[in-house]
Amino acid sequence: MSIAELDEIIEQGCRRLQVGFERNAIGRIARLSEGLPYYAHLLALHATQRAVQDDRDTVQGPDVDWAVGQAVGKAQQTIQVAYQRAVQSPRTENQFEQVLLACALAEKDESGFFTASAVRAPLSAIMDRPREIPTYARHLNQFSQVGRGPVLRKTGSSRSYFYRFTNPLVQPFVILRGIAAGVASEATIRDLQERAGRSGGAEPSRATRRACFEPLG
Repeated sequence: MSIAELDEIIEQGCRRLQVGFERNAIGRIARLSEGLPYYAHLLALHATQRAVQDDRDTVQGPDVDWAVGQAVGKAQQTIQVAYQRAVQSPRTENQFEQVLLACALAEKDESGFFTASAVRAPLSAIMDRPREIPTYARHLNQFSQVGRGPVLRKTGSSRSYFYRFTNPLVQPFVILRGIAAGVASEATIRDLQERAGRSGGAEPSRATRRACFEPLG
């Protein structure tokens, strides 16, 4: 959905409470939700609750900061479980969180597919050093296997694989979790979204829209 459409969703939800949003707050919610109404609702809900608790009638930037952490903890259980299954490892030096976040931020086609090479730039930015495909190829392979969900669906053939998140709702969760856990700063994520052409107004695929128009739970 576009920023204007998400703006309307937020305004409809807050009209009865007589609570407004700063433009920057709306823009951040639209961008962090990756155009999906489920996350726009979730972030707006918790940001509004924070403002009301502080006896304010306007949602501001710090309220969105707080809402990110709340959204991670209050997302659907199936989404949280899918994320934990994908990144869990007994080795503290593993990079599953970083690579999965890079996948969420990789440039994608209109159907949501991305290539291994599209992960290179976001992972390099997240790790703050150059990363080449051989350093994360095994992560992509494992993400596509039952042991880690699979959190990604892999299609194509050797040297020409394409990947897509199995559950479209997991992708924005990965981004929110990355910010909340300090895997990457919101500024870094914003820059990567802009490079990929997703500044908050990106139009998700039809399959994604069908999967994401769900009530909060």
